[in-house]
Amino acid sequence: MASSDSHPTKTLTASCHCRNIQFSITLPKSSLPLKIHICHCTICRYVHGAPCCFHTPLPDGVDLDFIAPSSKDKLTSYTHPSFRSRKWFCSTCGCHIGDSSLTGEVSWTISTAIYDANREEEGIWKFNSHICPGSTGDGGLSGVFGSVDGVELKMWDLDLPVADSTKTASSAPATVTEKAVSQGSNANADIPADPNEKLLAQCHCGDVSFHISRPSPDFITSPASSTWLSPLDKTRWLASLDLCDDCRLVTGTNVIGWMFVPVDHITPAVPSNLLVGSSKAYHSTEDVVRTFCGTCGATVFYWCKERPEIVDVATGLLRAPEGVMAEKWAVWRSGRLAWPENGLRYHEGFARALMDGMKVWGKERGHADEFVVP
Repeated sequence: MASSDSHPTKTLTASCHCRNIQFSITLPKSSLPLKIHICHCTICRYVHGAPCCFHTPLPDGVDLDFIAPSSKDKLTSYTHPSFRSRKWFCSTCGCHIGDSSLTGEVSWTISTAIYDANREEEGIWKFNSHICPGSTGDGGLSGVFGSVDGVELKMWDLDLPVADSTKTASSAPATVTEKAVSQGSNANADIPADPNEKLLAQCHCGDVSFHISRPSPDFITSPASSTWLSPLDKTRWLASLDLCDDCRLVTGTNVIGWMFVPVDHITPAVPSNLLVGSSKAYHSTEDVVRTFCGTCGATVFYWCKERPEIVDVATGLLRAPEGVMAEKWAVWRSGRLAWPENGLRYHEGFARALMDGMKVWGKERGHADEFVVP
């Protein structure tokens, strides 16, 4: 799309973490700002492994211009009978770049978190809405913040298919009430946890599936419990939201949630290479391994050499009956997000909305203000 004085355009560039995927899009300036929709539907959560995804539709006819040696051949596509589009993610690092039309027409809905343009360049993006908060069971992050840069976000619940996993018919969360979206469900009620209870974690296609156990008596009495369990509740695992650039560029979302779980509390047993089912591994640094489903692209694990006995489990995979925040299983660090400086640099308005919202949400819900993850 050539730019002219009468039809000015704006070119944006994007890349995944490994940079095997790099491309640009050229937009008519009249289409800006692009409206960012924060989608909480089960499809988006289970294919990203994140609490929600961030996307916007491009004007019809705007295509991706891949920058050599990058090409579309380095992407993996994923679709499902319930889908209205085809999803694309990097075959090397797992980063989702967006969805294309199933009709063959040039029509893209892009993942907005991988572009070089951000709030520092005014007029490119505008956070517009929370989509499908009702599918979360507890409101998810739509119950944490309701505005960005002083603009109130719309709440849209769309009529999407419920059966969006091929292997778990009962995995879709129950519909949440309007009150639960704004206030959260009563997940922290004083109900003793069943020590034999297990929490399912599963990607959208079902090729990566495992269960997480409650902290065992041996673990609770071990020295490790002082690091990996909260004094607030030793039957739940620690969890935190993460704004780091690396996570953003391997998921294609502005934020991801992690729950910190000892490897020996996961069944079936996790092999030493961390590859469960159809997982693929990506070394984001020499000492860090990240895994994602090779079929649907969902982020699964983060592992680092400094604490080999613990894996960070992507919370977007959790199928907790009480809702996305899995409050009967997780004690969230609400007073501080991981790598806030990265999030503030990339999009200050969103980062501040999430950080401030988590402080209020966590205090109201009885979560931890602070803990240190080694």
